[in-house]
Amino acid sequence: MENFKLTRGKYFYVIGLSYQKADAQIRGKFSLTEDARIALYNQALAEGTDCLLTISTCNRTEIYGFAEHPFKLIKLLCDHTNGDVEDFQKVGFVYKNHEAISHFFNVATGLESQILGDFEIIGQIKNSFLEARLHGLTDAYLERMVNAAIQASKKIKSETGLSSGATSVAFAAVKYILHNIPDQDNKIVLYGTGKIGRNTCENLVKHTAGNAITLINRTKEKAEKLAGKFNLIVKDVSDLRQETANANVLIVATGANQPTINPDDINPNRPILILDLSIPRNVNPVVGDMQNVTLIHMDALSKMTDETLEMRKSFLPDARAIIADIQGDFEEWVEARKFAPTIKALKSKLEEIKNGELDYQSKKTEQFNQDQAEAIAGRLVQKITTLFANHLKTHPQEFDDHVSFIQSIFALENEVKKHEKNY
Repeated sequence: MENFKLTRGKYFYVIGLSYQKADAQIRGKFSLTEDARIALYNQALAEGTDCLLTISTCNRTEIYGFAEHPFKLIKLLCDHTNGDVEDFQKVGFVYKNHEAISHFFNVATGLESQILGDFEIIGQIKNSFLEARLHGLTDAYLERMVNAAIQASKKIKSETGLSSGATSVAFAAVKYILHNIPDQDNKIVLYGTGKIGRNTCENLVKHTAGNAITLINRTKEKAEKLAGKFNLIVKDVSDLRQETANANVLIVATGANQPTINPDDINPNRPILILDLSIPRNVNPVVGDMQNVTLIHMDALSKMTDETLEMRKSFLPDARAIIADIQGDFEEWVEARKFAPTIKALKSKLEEIKNGELDYQSKKTEQFNQDQAEAIAGRLVQKITTLFANHLKTHPQEFDDHVSFIQSIFALENEVKKHEKNY
């Protein structure tokens, strides 16, 4: 599968970068905001791209799509983020065809997550696909690949222990608090109530009973909605400095493009643990140099291994076997798609020849049995078409030559182009 082009004349690529080679600062440069994604989609459409999927999380930014050369996708990413080609060349990756598909399945099933078995990514992929479809950038190939990955994710979650145990960035943050600030009368301020903030809040309530938790968000209504579920305190952003002055712990999950916590927001005379769960970093690094401040970023939290993660690793063979099975079915379907336009065009041509011959014989032959002749000729058309299809499927190395030969003999070039629009 590595050496072929799909019928649209382009290869399937994924380009991107992740926590494995890019630190939080670089990942922040390549992070795609909602407005940036929309602008990227519009540019892709204007440039003739008809199939594209973006994934942008705190751990990775990736673009999947069809292109003659991966630089087209790299340029799209750089045009709509603060990253540049030079940075991408240092830490980015490019996978093509089979490798791109394998990477997607590993990402979607949590095998590439910073915390092994974190299944939040599959929900993000679903949302990304729906967003791409809304902008007219999905097709049967992308839809089938995403659905297959969802199937694999569900099966791994239900049939293996890869997701067993409570572990995520949010849980890792709470666990760090429990291990390092065991006092049950702590005052905790959670700044930011987006997805990571909500997950962190739920873990805080579940595992830190007895602590006072205050929620702060730029849009106060969002914080109030979350606080209502757990009967928590909500404060205005204008109260941030006052609240942190009396806090033991500050958790920052704001997800802004610039630091939301600076030295002026922190009381240097009181010990405080600050956990920055944002990408890019939302706590000014200078804060970490302040007296009485312990600053931990999510990258450090994610690297903290425990028994749960070690246990999850034992289920990797089972998970990979499930992926291989479902991915294999998908790639068989992809292989069939390669020659589908040619086979459909061939069948149309044979039907045309058949109809012409039947019309000729009906006029020439007395007592011509139209129904019987139609049945016999129809079976012949189907058998011949099947023979050609099986030959193409079982001779992948000579695929291009054989397809060209069939198209030339039957003069199918124009007819194939019509069918390619559906693939």
